[in-house]
Order: sequence, then structure tokens, then C-alpha cells
Amino acid sequence: MAIIFESKYEINFYDLSQYEEATPMTMLRLLQETAGDHHLPIGENVIELYRKNLGWVLLAGVMQFDRYPRYKEKIRIQTWLSQYKSIRGIRENLVLDERGEIIGRAKGLWLFFDVEKRHPEPIPDKFKQQWGLYPQSSIDFDVNTPIPVLEDGEIMDVIKVKKFDIDANKHVNNLRYFQWLIEVVPDKVWKDNFLYQIQGKFLHEANYGDQLLIYTKIVKMNKEYLHTVFDLTTNKVCVTARTVWKPCK
Repeated sequence: MAIIFESKYEINFYDLSQYEEATPMTMLRLLQETAGDHHLPIGENVIELYRKNLGWVLLAGVMQFDRYPRYKEKIRIQTWLSQYKSIRGIRENLVLDERGEIIGRAKGLWLFFDVEKRHPEPIPDKFKQQWGLYPQSSIDFDVNTPIPVLEDGEIMDVIKVKKFDIDANKHVNNLRYFQWLIEVVPDKVWKDNFLYQIQGKFLHEANYGDQLLIYTKIVKMNKEYLHTVFDLTTNKVCVTARTVWKPCK
């Protein structure tokens, strides 16, 4: 039987941006927390997996919000698995407000991974049997949609990977990449617009001490941007992404 798992959250002061609403990073973090907590009903948790040198890594994903929750607003995040292959699965998410209205949607392609050996592992049968499969999409979007790799851009930034950029999987967490990408979007865009949609594809790992070059290209002024994170240390493209912005209501 398919399990749609649900977590409840309240938006706190430290979750807010200067615009008095939850930041995109807050919502990405809560989506990730919900995915982790989905292990609990089947007698697992992400720390126990980590101690077995196992975990999940995000290969591609999309997040879309019609609005971001505000201070002390209570929200619910629902998640389920809509597709499985031997080593990867599609995780769906809906974010609902107190009235039960959908304010956000997300979808991710996740790979089951041996943290120590750095290679994929088959998803345990226990996970597939107890989580079940609910072939309902949360958002009409193919996370495998190609994103161009930029070789230059109107905006450039250089980042050095620091200790707290590294997660339990011993590489830069996907949330950190998204934070760097949206931070380079000009202040004037943030002032009058909100991040409606972000799509990302994760191609190579970055590690502690690496130097990263971020290219950002304007597709439509104040509306759409392309992003590429290039690792100057390994000469590999780590992330390609697309952000779409809409006027504040």
C-alpha cells in the first residue's frame, strides 16, 4: 500500500528573509527534512543509514512556489515516491497552508549511494515495499529537462568551499549550491519579485577547499536566469540551473 508521508512545520523568525517570508532556502531545507523523516515509519533514519555508509544524493530537481509562508504560519509537507528504478527514485512533494491550499510543489530524482565507496547502490527492497509507489505527479515537470552549460555570463562569482558547506555525504550539499546561485541574482530582482521556480541538475561533486566559479546569464530580464557552477579545482561542471522569477503580489 502506498504511503503518503506528511510533516508539519511552523515558520519561525530565523526562517524569514528581509521581506518577512520564508526564504527559498528554508523551504528547500524543510523539503529535505521531510524526505529524511519519511524513513522513520519504516524503522529507519538517515543517521543510521550514514553509519552504514549509505545515503541519498540529489541528481536533479525542481521546486516551485506560488507564495512563501510567513511568520508563525503553519504548513504541511506531503511526500511520496512516484517511480523507482534499481538505484534511483522520483520523490514528489506538496506544500500546503493552514487552509489546505497548495502553495508549493517539488520533485527530485534521488540516487541511493555508498558514501565511502562513492558509487550507487541498489535501493533496499524494504524501502520499496514499505514506502510503496504512488504514480501521481506533484508538478507537471520533467526533472531531466536539459539545462545549458554556460561558458560565460553577465554575472560571475567565485566561491571557496568551506567546512560548513560539506554535509554528511562528504560533499557540498545541494542546498548550498542553490543558495549560491540565487544570491548572485541582482538586488533589484529580489526587491520586486520572488523566486517562483528553480530547477537544478547535479553533475559532479565539489569538496572542501575547492574553488568554484559561478556563471549567471540573463535569459529574460528580471524573469529568468541560467546558472552554471564550475569547479576550478577539478575542471568539472558541478551544477547547471535555471531560476524563474515572478512579480511580488
